Amino acid sequence: MKSFKKLFTNKSKAHSPESSFKFGGEMGSLKVLDVIPSPEEDSEKLKGAFQDAAVVIGILGHRDASQRKKIREAYQQRYNKSLIDALSSELPKGDFLSGDFVTGCFRKAVVLWTSDPSERDATLANEALKSKKEGVKHLEIIVEMSCASSPMHLVAVRQAYCSLFHCSLEEDIVTSVSAPLKKILVGLVTSYRYDKELVDMDIANLEADRLHEAIKTKELVHDDVVYILSTRNFYQLRTTFECYKKKHGNPIDKDIVKSRNGDLESLLKMIILCIDSPEKHFAEVINTSIRGWGTDELALTRAIVSRAEIDMMKTRGEYFNIYKSNLVDAVKGDISGDYGKFLLTLLGEKI
Repeated sequence: MKSFKKLFTNKSKAHSPESSFKFGGEMGSLKVLDVIPSPEEDSEKLKGAFQDAAVVIGILGHRDASQRKKIREAYQQRYNKSLIDALSSELPKGDFLSGDFVTGCFRKAVVLWTSDPSERDATLANEALKSKKEGVKHLEIIVEMSCASSPMHLVAVRQAYCSLFHCSLEEDIVTSVSAPLKKILVGLVTSYRYDKELVDMDIANLEADRLHEAIKTKELVHDDVVYILSTRNFYQLRTTFECYKKKHGNPIDKDIVKSRNGDLESLLKMIILCIDSPEKHFAEVINTSIRGWGTDELALTRAIVSRAEIDMMKTRGEYFNIYKSNLVDAVKGDISGDYGKFLLTLLGEKI
């Protein structure tokens, strides 16, 4: 298959009354206070209450990203210590009966939520790459920040990665991920997509055919496939996927399954779902994390922490559509203790 890139180079209490809250984003589940204390007041309350989970949840669980940033800055200025370091060292691990005492789920969740979002994702990506796990599930964070986030966020994550770990994200992908998966992942993380709604139907039809040809010939990491998935804007790609289904009879992910390429097939399906419907992807992540025996706390925490201010209400809707059950009730039935209270707070529940 010939390359075609050149053709298209185009002072308040910890628990306030429900009426004093508002949703923190258009489709987010986070509820923030209508009137909030100053960052200095919040940092002072936190300093004296790290062992009181209710106070920590009442403050940090009802502050949006910009407010949490100001609290971090106020804490650093007032106490000459990082709030993230203080939370990491001084928060209780949780209550023994819920299992948090062993796993530190509550502390991990609060630290991830309070961290700068780009540093949070850089840290999660580094942990995933250093884990040396088999399969592709541990690589979800890299796909999510490349295919379900803004291009500015991805750039910020790459910058944070370099600052925190003294090498580039791309370097660690190349050294930690097997071929051919790393070819696709490097393409994704080095991309800077156009982020406005702009669609060219001619390109969509052409590239739907190119993708179909690659899948039919089992050339799933052909340069054209990587180029399409890593450079086109999300609106263009969703239109391309629609054209693919209309022209070739099946959704593209179903045809990929037929190629029987194991991890490569799984990674491409994850990428396509993340691009096509981030809320459906995160609904599946949450369901998988709580299904069966045991809970995948890291995946559950990541999904809720990363989407609470973005589209968690959409995710809740998709969860119901797919599984015919309420996402909040499902999560509530699987976790407990301070960890459960914190995640449910981010989901918009009154604790």
